[in-house]
Amino acid sequence: MGTASGVRSWPGSLTSSVPGQAVLGASRARLASTSDELSHVAVIVGVSPPGLGHNRQVTDTQTAPRRSWILAIFLIVAGSAGWWAAFNLTLDKIAVLTNKDAVLNCNLSVLVQCGKNLASAQGSAFGFPNPLIGLGGFAAVIAVGVGLLAGARFARWYWIAFNLGIAGALAFVIWLIGTSIFVLGTLCPWCMLVWSATIPLFWVVTFRNLRDGVYGRGATRFGSALMPWVIPITIGSYLVVAVLAQLVLDVIHRL
Repeated sequence: MGTASGVRSWPGSLTSSVPGQAVLGASRARLASTSDELSHVAVIVGVSPPGLGHNRQVTDTQTAPRRSWILAIFLIVAGSAGWWAAFNLTLDKIAVLTNKDAVLNCNLSVLVQCGKNLASAQGSAFGFPNPLIGLGGFAAVIAVGVGLLAGARFARWYWIAFNLGIAGALAFVIWLIGTSIFVLGTLCPWCMLVWSATIPLFWVVTFRNLRDGVYGRGATRFGSALMPWVIPITIGSYLVVAVLAQLVLDVIHRL
């Protein structure tokens, strides 16, 4: 006949009493809460949670951190350019040491040459030829770029140390620029390639670190605002060097 009092039959489900329904409802609530928590954890670790509806879907592309492939390629290209210049300067230095009358390919004129720079005391600022510093320093830049391209993630302290190293390289380059223009009166072709690589390296890495919170959350907005200006700032830096060279050496009329 009918069901007993307080008991209700649902199609396609188990028959239960009213207290049973309360227990079942509480279980469903706990399951729903657990499902939401698991979904939240899945988003944090970068794993796509199961869809909770037909219109809700989170993909690995949305949750996983994107690789800094643009920065990686830039580091590889700039590092390779600087390393190639340092390598050629090293070969020229060896040529001069083995033959003091050697004719260097970089000696294009009295103004544009590298022989005078290599033979000067400033060319061996630390007691050994400056190009050797470039061979090691730019190799490190290339290594960081390759690592980023492969998906490596570096610790905060590493980015700070990397930034400090490039800042030191920029300070050394500024000193070399001043020496070349104001003391030696020359423009070394390979040296200028080193300058051209080091200047944007400093701006890009510094702005990147500011933007990504390496120096604290308070600097992220500042870095985000500066990063779009990295190309104009780099060009402006080049123009400062060019104007100084023109004012002191009268490059246009001497070429």
